[in-house]
Amino acid sequence: MWDFFIAVKAGVFFSEKTDSNYLKMKFMSKISYYTAEGLKKLKDELLQLEQIERPRVTQEIADARDKGDLSENAEYHAAKEEQSLLETKIAKLKNVVASARIIDESQLDVSKILIHSIIKIKNTTNGMEFSYTLVADSESDIKNGKLSVNSPIGKGLLGKELGDVVEIKVPN
Repeated sequence: MWDFFIAVKAGVFFSEKTDSNYLKMKFMSKISYYTAEGLKKLKDELLQLEQIERPRVTQEIADARDKGDLSENAEYHAAKEEQSLLETKIAKLKNVVASARIIDESQLDVSKILIHSIIKIKNTTNGMEFSYTLVADSESDIKNGKLSVNSPIGKGLLGKELGDVVEIKVPN
């Protein structure tokens, strides 16, 4: 079924002719699943940005403002730019935390590869084996064996079962 839809999200109007199921997914916040440790790490980072970095940048702006003419004050402009980037990062992180869910690993179907699955990958060409845990984007750390479910390899493995042979194209 196709229908015309207008929605308001964060004060912005969207209109689109689309399938109604796709529409619900498109306008909802993107829900990401985290371990309790991963979500705590995100919240700690947000707290650090809001309670330490934000006041520091505000003080830098005030100090630069006290130095005189703002039109020729490079320190002031640099501090304002840093404030803008910081506020953007805080807003994005707040959105991620707001849409984050802690996954109950006891409820996962262990017969298939899902988020938080520990996987072993064997390259059939050279025989090399790698072990990874599939995690949310913000938890990914390839050096520590944490692979994002949204990476090309992660997407290619989701839903596969033990013993499946999968061909995944990855960027060079």
